[in-house]
Parts: sequence; structure tokens; C-alpha cells
Amino acid sequence: MKISYECGPCFLRQAREAMDLSTDDEALKMEIMEEIFKFLSANFTPETNSNGTGSAMHNLIKQKTGCIDPYHKEKIEGNEIALKYLPDVKKILKKDDSLENYVKIAIIGNILDFGAFTLDDDIESVINESLSKDLAVKDIEEFENSLQTHDKVLYLVDNTGEIVFDKLLLAKIREYDVDITIAVKSEPILNDACMAEALDAGLDEFGDIVEIGCGTVGYVDSEISDEFREIFNSHKFIISKGMGNYEGLSEIDLSFKDVYFLLCAKCNTISKHIGANLHDMLLFKK
Repeated sequence: MKISYECGPCFLRQAREAMDLSTDDEALKMEIMEEIFKFLSANFTPETNSNGTGSAMHNLIKQKTGCIDPYHKEKIEGNEIALKYLPDVKKILKKDDSLENYVKIAIIGNILDFGAFTLDDDIESVINESLSKDLAVKDIEEFENSLQTHDKVLYLVDNTGEIVFDKLLLAKIREYDVDITIAVKSEPILNDACMAEALDAGLDEFGDIVEIGCGTVGYVDSEISDEFREIFNSHKFIISKGMGNYEGLSEIDLSFKDVYFLLCAKCNTISKHIGANLHDMLLFKK
């Protein structure tokens, strides 16, 4: 997906956040921000890829500060908070164990920023309110048909915290006798799930966990490893979580695959690209 003018302030917001988590050296942060301004000035064009630009910016911050995982603490806390709410979510699903509700729960995980919540927050109310809403785009029949047709699926996860809610959908998928391969980042980027966080959340209970070979914002086709490309190419059925993976996958030819995107449209640029409204919950086939 290409950037819009609204991506500019978002890049700078992310840069400030990542720098504040990485270092207390104000002079160094000024130096890095100057480099980011120069980088964006040279690369911020209508043909710029959103994922590649964000990845380059975050890797610059990691290189300059020497902090390879700025969001380490937030990732651990996100998983811990989500795991505490998992039993409550399971109780909610007992009332309606439809495939659509499991999809909604996975998308609600994408909505919730577990790193920003505390145990005093009323997450259960947020979950119940979201479950009562209809999916704005709901390719649920096609999705179930793919589950019944294919014998394996590649599941591209997104952030920590939400991967705990992904477990519920993964368990539902296994009821269709589908072998699951779960893809995580090889290197830290933002609060995206890497192998350690995936194992901590217990995703290995539901399938093989593999690394994509890089640490990029979402999926960047030019950066994945040869090993992961073989895995990607061998799967005709793919489930993609979150906006970052959508941004990258929307730029490559997926015409010979069944690819489903599960996300909440949390920014105007992506909403417009999809043709949805801001904050819509979406399950749609590419």
C-alpha cells in the first residue's frame, strides 16, 4: 500500500514514541529526528511503500540508540494482561460459539491495545460491546468454505497481547482438521510478536511457529527470507491479521491464493484504501 499525506504525522509520532522508549539522551534524539526528517524528505512521495518506510525509520532508531527492542516491556505486559482476560472471553464465547464470533474476537484483539490497558480497565465491556456490532465486511461463508476445502493454513499474526485472542480462533480452526503454521517476526519491531512472545502466549499449542526472516512493519515481500518464501508460496490459504500485514500483502499478486484479512480499520489511509469506514471491523477475502 502507498502512503498518503496523513502518514507523515503518524511516522513522526511513532518515531517519538520509539525514541522515548529507547533512550533518555535528548541530544541523541535530536540527532535521530534530524536524520528522520532527511529520510522522509527524500522518500516521502506518492509512490512510497508504507511498510518499507516505517521499517526503515524504526531500524534507524534501533541502530542509533543501540536498543534493539524498544517495546520489550510493553510486549510482556500486553501478553500478561490479555492472558488474564482469556478465561472471561472463553465464557462469552460459550454463549455463542459460531465461527463469526471467533473471528470477531480475533479482530477485537486487534482493536485493543493491551499495552495501554491496566487490570482496572473494563475490558470485558469493550469486548461485549464489540461483539454486539456487525462486521462491516463479512466474508464468513467464503472463509468457512476455505476452512473446509484446504488442509493447511498460514496464519500471519500481528501484535503481542492480541495474539492471546488469536489462540481462540486458532482453536476453532483446528476443529476443521486444518494444519496451522503461525508466522512471527524474526527481529523486534514495534510491539509485533516475535518467537519469544508467541511461545509465551502458548501459540505453539496450535501449530508450528515459523519466523518470516526479518523485522519489518507488517509484511514486506522484499525482506522475507528464502525459507519463509517457500512456506508462503506453498500455502494457498492465508489468514492475515492487522493493518501492517494488509499494507504489505495488498501490493503483491495473490490471485492464486485464498487470502483473508482480519482487522480493524484504525486509520483513514487504510480505511480509504479498503473502501471501509474508520473503526470498521472487517473480514474480507482478497
